[in-house]
Amino acid sequence: MGPLQLLALGVNGIVGVGIFFAPAEVAALAPGGSAIAAFALTGLALIPVALAFAVLGRRFNADGGPVLFARAAFGERASFLVGWVAYVSAFLSTSAVVAGLSQAVAPSLGLEGALGQRVLASVLVTALAGVVASGIRVSAGTWTALTVFKLLPLAALLVAFLALSGPAPGASAVAVASPAVDVSWLRAGLTVMFAYQGFEIVPVIAGQVRSSSRAVPLATVGSLLLAVLLYVGLVWACVAALPDLASSATPLAAAAGVWGGPGLEGWVRAGTSVSALGICLGMMVTTPRYLSALASGEHTLLGLDGMSAGGVPLRALAVTWGLVLLFVNLGDLSELFALSSIAVLMQYGVTAAALATLSWRRERGLRPLHALLAVPTLGLGLTLVAFGASVREGVTTVLTTVAGLVLLRLSRPRASEPSAALRGEPL
Repeated sequence: MGPLQLLALGVNGIVGVGIFFAPAEVAALAPGGSAIAAFALTGLALIPVALAFAVLGRRFNADGGPVLFARAAFGERASFLVGWVAYVSAFLSTSAVVAGLSQAVAPSLGLEGALGQRVLASVLVTALAGVVASGIRVSAGTWTALTVFKLLPLAALLVAFLALSGPAPGASAVAVASPAVDVSWLRAGLTVMFAYQGFEIVPVIAGQVRSSSRAVPLATVGSLLLAVLLYVGLVWACVAALPDLASSATPLAAAAGVWGGPGLEGWVRAGTSVSALGICLGMMVTTPRYLSALASGEHTLLGLDGMSAGGVPLRALAVTWGLVLLFVNLGDLSELFALSSIAVLMQYGVTAAALATLSWRRERGLRPLHALLAVPTLGLGLTLVAFGASVREGVTTVLTTVAGLVLLRLSRPRASEPSAALRGEPL
């Protein structure tokens, strides 16, 4: 897999379904041009976080990302728990996204009712697992194509906006609102922060990339920068087109209707499903790698770290497929994102702490100066959990951690030291 495909994975991870609705949510908290500022400033604030993932990611040439970072800095138990919480959150979120996509698409395919939606979800997750099992080259080609397809209508909306309105909308459309309370700005920033999540998955698949020391930083930081430029432009188009943006149910589609007519509006609406499909595939690719990474250390777990010749952890994929298949058939999955913000916090926090620890130890070519990147990363992570996480997420995290400790206890010590590749060390 090359750097452009890895970049596509990062962009695909960020540009999900959320951006099709987030402009309205943010505009309700930061009206007018303040919404544009919220997307721009939050994107810039996340650059040090992306740099932290890039600096560490280029030094580990195996799959796992934060799981490997934690193992190198803090040992096996911390690594196992990080991987376990990230894995549980990922497969629950995958189930919810697959179910949501099936619910949206099923009526157009003549599949009515809950049974039809569950049948479609089961077929979809099985087909995606089949694509992933075919090998990393097949998966990379598929997610790259889906990324292009999801970006085309968004790019068309930007082109139509710039062609019809010029480089800047009228002053009245972008006037920055004077906030009555600071909390609205904070909440707007948190909403935008969730919309920008996804670049952190890039190092999770580093073991399958040619020249990962160059490709991982490029894809991690590059995907975020591309998303910032895209999102700022899209929100600008929405603000200029929709005076009542905060009350719009489908802001991007509505803005497309203003700037490009019904044809572009329909294309953008269809792009929502394509974007969801791309997210589903990306999650099916990366989610099993958390499981295989946590099983690749000092403790072995049912051979889940085994890798096929095509670069796929097949046993971990089979377990993930089974779990997602189970959950998409359980009914209402609206609560399955119960670990999302805390799982991201854990990845941000562990990456920052590992970077600081390894920098002070001067390990893996790091110097104490690199530890400075850990400060904004920890700050954003703590802000995310303090104001974006719920009590229910906290309880779910505690229960998941306890389950992880039990699983670690049941795992068996490896007969010999794990290979350098499994530890993420240079060969």
